[in-house]
Order: sequence, then C-alpha cells, then structure tokens
Amino acid sequence: MAYCAAVVGGSGYTGAELLRLLAGHPEIDAVHVTADSNAGAAVGALYPSLAAAYPGLEYAPYTAADLAGVDVAFLALPHGESQSIAGELGERVTHIVDLGADFRLPAPVYEQWYGRRHTAPELLDSFAFGLPELFPEAVERGPHVAAPGCYPTAAALALAPLVAGALVEPAGLVVDAMSGVSGRGRGLSPASLYSEANENAAAYTLLTHRHTGEMEWAIGEAAHAEVELLFTPHLVPMTRGLLATCHARPSGSRLSTASLVETFRTFYAGAPFVTVLDEPPVTKATLGSNSAHVTVRFDERTGSVLALCVLDNLGKGAAGQAIQCANLVLGLPETTGLLAVGIMP
Repeated sequence: MAYCAAVVGGSGYTGAELLRLLAGHPEIDAVHVTADSNAGAAVGALYPSLAAAYPGLEYAPYTAADLAGVDVAFLALPHGESQSIAGELGERVTHIVDLGADFRLPAPVYEQWYGRRHTAPELLDSFAFGLPELFPEAVERGPHVAAPGCYPTAAALALAPLVAGALVEPAGLVVDAMSGVSGRGRGLSPASLYSEANENAAAYTLLTHRHTGEMEWAIGEAAHAEVELLFTPHLVPMTRGLLATCHARPSGSRLSTASLVETFRTFYAGAPFVTVLDEPPVTKATLGSNSAHVTVRFDERTGSVLALCVLDNLGKGAAGQAIQCANLVLGLPETTGLLAVGIMP
C-alpha cells in the first residue's frame, strides 16, 4: 500500500463503512482504528462482516500520539468532537478528513445553526468543503477536508446546476428529503427501534434542521449567490438510502425539461460519480456505491422546476465521499477504490 490511514471513531456505521471500503482500496491501508467505548474489542467481533479483512485489528482508545505518521486520518466522530482534537492531530498526520460538521462552515454560520461556539476557528481555513463535484480544486489543495453530510450532498447536487446557471431564483428553494434509519447512527433511540421505524414515515426537526445552513452555504458558494431554502427531513423504513426532492422557481422563461436535463449533463460531464438520468432515480440503484443519480423536470402547468437526487447515505453521503476526498488530497484518481455501480436487487 502507498498510504496508511486511521479511522477515529470506527465503531459506528460510518466508521464500519470506511473500513469496508478501505479493505478494497489498492492504495490506502487502514492500520489503526479507535473507539473509546469499544477499546480492546476486535473489529470482527463488533462487525462480523469485517472479520475476514481485519483479522488482527482491534479498537483502541484515542491517543493522538498513536496516529503519528499516518497519511490520512478519517474522523467519524459526533458533531463537536473534532474541534477538540484537530489541532493536535494535524501536527502528527498529513491529512485529516472530517465527516462531522465541525469544519464545514464559517464560524458564524456554524454557531448560528449548531447553537454553540466554535472552539477552533483558526483551523477552518485549512479545511476544504469536501464535495468534489462542486469544489474539486479546493479539495485537492486541502490539506484537510470537511466532508458534507448526506442531506446537504444530495440537495447541493440537485440544485447547484440550476442556481449556478441562474435558471432558478436562489431564494424560495424547497428541499424535502427522506433517509434510511442508518442515518441516525448505531446508538439506541426510540425512533431507531424496529417496532417504531418499521411501516412508519416521519418528518422531524421542522424549520430548524442544522443541515439547512450547510445546504444554503454550499449551493450559494458554488453559484456565487445568496441562497435561502426550506428543508424538511423525513425518516423512512429502509436501512440505507436517501432521496431529495427539490423545488425551485424559474428566474426567467424558455425553460423545458429537455434543456434542463442537458444543463445537468453538461454540468456533471466530468463527474464520475454523478449520473444524470432521464427517468426518476431510485435509492436502490445507488446502494453500496459512491454514486449519486439526478434528474430534473420543468412543469409548464405550474411554472416550477423539480430536481431529484438519490444516493446511499453511508456511501456518497458519508464514507465513500470521504475516501473520494482522501484520494484527491493524496494525489490519486478520485475513483480509486470506489464503485460507481450499486447493488441490485
């Protein structure tokens, strides 16, 4: 292997998905994994699916010194925890890819949506916003990357071509999105219990979901415009997958479905993990992959634009995207070790 990696917070679903993907990566080898609550346990004992790939690897308590010399450290920690370790860790590893929200946003925007003071604002400039389809040069420069969440990734991929092309109004955007239960993580909560989640669909965190700020910032930054949107997330009874249904008002006339689809194909012509479809995308098609499938429509009757994006919330929405970013900062092709094809059926 050319590079070695550590996964900090490797006992959750995202950490496990990182280890699964890294097991098949030809250039990055996972050599260290931490999980304070499971320290001493074998990775294969907690996740039997990983036993064959990591027969001798155990979870260790987090100590920055243990990661010295690592090429890339993936942080799969709860929001707020990366701030406390990134400074010291950055002195010991070459690159950090943070999957939490700590370094995605400017400090004032972070504080507005997360309701807490940012404790390491001096580090923000060293983290690129890790959505390669919109900010490839920034991700390549690094030296560190803050990978966006699954909801903002889907919303930004669906809406950025429209806003960047001044085809729709940047205000009044609406994002309705549905995610599988794995998006809630592995921790126990009533909403994640089988008897609660099965045969149930529920909207949550109405009007104030913290990913709203991330969506507005990412789309606005890509389009050089002030963006305002309403976001409503829904929990639906599937394990993995995310569907974002986005609505926008046209900024002018002469739109058509055919012209909008062509705009999307042009916008994503060099993006190996974004597929523009003629038909509505389905979540199952992206299962287990790093792909996002998008499509767009113009409704002449109501004079509105509809854009859809599906992805695997643990793949392109988390671990896969983090590895895509790591590939870029390490100077590897962004597709290395990642699949663009989903698992069917």
